[in-house]
Amino acid sequence: MKHLIGAAAAAALLIAGTAASAQDEVVEDIHFLIPGGPGGGWDGTARGTGEALTKAGIVGNASFENMSGGGGGKAIAHLIETDDAGVLMVNSTPIVIRSLQGVFPQSFRDLTPVAGIIGDYAALVVHTDSDIDDLGELMAADNVAIGGGSVAGGMDHLVAALVVKATGGDPVGVKYIPYDAGGKAMAGLLSGEIGALSTGLSEAIELARQGEVRILCLTSEERVDATPDTPTCNEAGAEGATFVNWRGFFGAPGLSDEQAAQYQEALAAMYETDAWVAVRDRNGWVEIFNSGDDFTAFLEGQEKEIGDLMRELGFL
Repeated sequence: MKHLIGAAAAAALLIAGTAASAQDEVVEDIHFLIPGGPGGGWDGTARGTGEALTKAGIVGNASFENMSGGGGGKAIAHLIETDDAGVLMVNSTPIVIRSLQGVFPQSFRDLTPVAGIIGDYAALVVHTDSDIDDLGELMAADNVAIGGGSVAGGMDHLVAALVVKATGGDPVGVKYIPYDAGGKAMAGLLSGEIGALSTGLSEAIELARQGEVRILCLTSEERVDATPDTPTCNEAGAEGATFVNWRGFFGAPGLSDEQAAQYQEALAAMYETDAWVAVRDRNGWVEIFNSGDDFTAFLEGQEKEIGDLMRELGFL
């Protein structure tokens, strides 16, 4: 995943050359389609992006719709069927994972890739009341259920298996409990239904700041400024367990080049605004930006990279 972080430098050059002034309205209305329930990473990314775009005056109005089902496939099928140019659907690594697994028949090729905008590190999390204080204790514990906001075999399951394998355990033997999006998975952790949670940093960081959960490790190569006391999984004993979940936006299959360019201009302009900095820092996101053909090429690379990882871990 190292190349994803390097995209930030290219983003700065692109933004400098193409972005409109933050005071200029680029798009009148955007309706964000979210393929999972409230409280998850997709939900937070769409709503955070909409917040930054409207506060900066780049987009006149942003609306949001949560559409769960089929591991994200229901929202994808809906966007293809309606072919609505006014809709942007948020998605991330799972669109590649679930397509490879055949969870749904479509892939990113059936949509219009608009832009990738952020990366979110994965985190392993426990309740602050848990007897588990670090990653080593989690790996040594017997029969601990690890939950996640994705289907069995999905991204959160994949991350948990990656960490287990990096500590010398059996990745296929992870006791994984799936939930519909990160919000319900976090509720399961807080209620004691599960002993640990595999999730995105952005979904756990605020609760960690409030003292409700403890982040055992992050799948980053270096510690993250937003939570500097949290060790990387490498530091915690899972050598090589690095992973970045990209998130970005897709348009309908019939989206014109002109309409796609407007969305890309709006998202690029957003990067220069104080409103975006506030959202980004609140969530602990890594900045990336790759749009149009560059985004499509990135997704094609993800297919190979994620596919290789899934085969290595026994998921394909």
